[in-house]
Amino acid sequence: MEKKRLLLIYGMLALATGTWGSGFIAGKIAVESFEPTTIAFLRFLGASILLFPLMWLFEKNRPKPTLKDWGMFALLGLTGIAVYNVCFFLASKHAPVIKSSLFIASNPVLIILLSGLFLKETIMRKHIMGMILALTGVMMIVTNGHFAALFRFGFEPIDFVLLLAVITWALYSVLGRVVLQKYSSIVSTTYAVGFGTLFLLPFSLYETSWQDVVESSASAWLAIAHLSVFVTVISFIMYYYGIQQIGAARASIFINVMPVSAVLMATLILGEAFTIAHFIGACFVLTGVYVSTYTRKHRPSIESM
Repeated sequence: MEKKRLLLIYGMLALATGTWGSGFIAGKIAVESFEPTTIAFLRFLGASILLFPLMWLFEKNRPKPTLKDWGMFALLGLTGIAVYNVCFFLASKHAPVIKSSLFIASNPVLIILLSGLFLKETIMRKHIMGMILALTGVMMIVTNGHFAALFRFGFEPIDFVLLLAVITWALYSVLGRVVLQKYSSIVSTTYAVGFGTLFLLPFSLYETSWQDVVESSASAWLAIAHLSVFVTVISFIMYYYGIQQIGAARASIFINVMPVSAVLMATLILGEAFTIAHFIGACFVLTGVYVSTYTRKHRPSIESM
C-alpha cells in the first residue's frame, strides 16, 4: 500500500475517532431529556434514515446477503450498536467521567488480543509499545495528571456496564473485519445500524412516553442529530473502512484519540480548563499512535508487516 494512501487512511481513522469524542458531550446533553436506550434508538433511527438511501445509491451492485451474512449483521447490530450504546449512555448518566473514559480507552487492548487470537492478525512489538504509550496518555488526560484518582472509586454495579461496553465494542470491531471481507464499509455499517435500531425499538417504547418527547429540549434533539450524522454515519463508515484496509488491531489504536478530542471539545465548548497534564497526555497519545503506525521506507506494503 502506497504511503500517501496509508496516510489518508490514518487521517480518516483519526478524524473518525476524534469525532467520537464529541459523543461524550452530546450524550451528556441528551440524557437530560431522554433515557439512555431512547437516546441510542433515536440516534440510530436517524442514522438509518440517512444510511439506507446512501447504500442504495452508491452500492447498487452489492452482494446479496446469505442467511449466514444476515446473522453476522445481526450480531454487529446487537454488539456495537445496541448493547454498546446503551452501556455508553448509561455510563454518561451514572458513571464518573474518569472511570468511563478509562474503561473505553482499554478497548484497543482487547481488540488487539481478539484480532491476534481469532483473525490471526500479526501483533508486533511496536503495536504493544504504542498501545502502552497511548493508554498512559489517556490516563494522564482523564485524571489531569493525578493518577491517585484512579483508586478513589470503589467497585460499583456500573463497572459491569462499562466492562460490557468494552467487550461488545471489541467484538463489533473483530466481527466487522470478517464481514468487510465481502461487503463495503457503507453496506456493513448500514445493515449493522438497521439491526441495532430494531433491537433498541421495544426497549425505547417501554421507557419513553409521549410526554418525554414533548418536554424534551431543543438542545437534546440537536445533540441526537449530531450523534446520528457525524458520530454515526460519517465516523462509522470511516472507521470500518480503516479496519477493512489495515486490520482491526492497528485501527483500534486510534480509539485513543477519542478522549483527547473529548477534552479539547470540553475546553472549547463547555469552558473547562486545559491543563499542562492534558497537553502532556495528548503528546503521549499521539506518540503512541505514531509508534504503532510507523512504517519503515524499505517496507513497501503494510500487508508484509
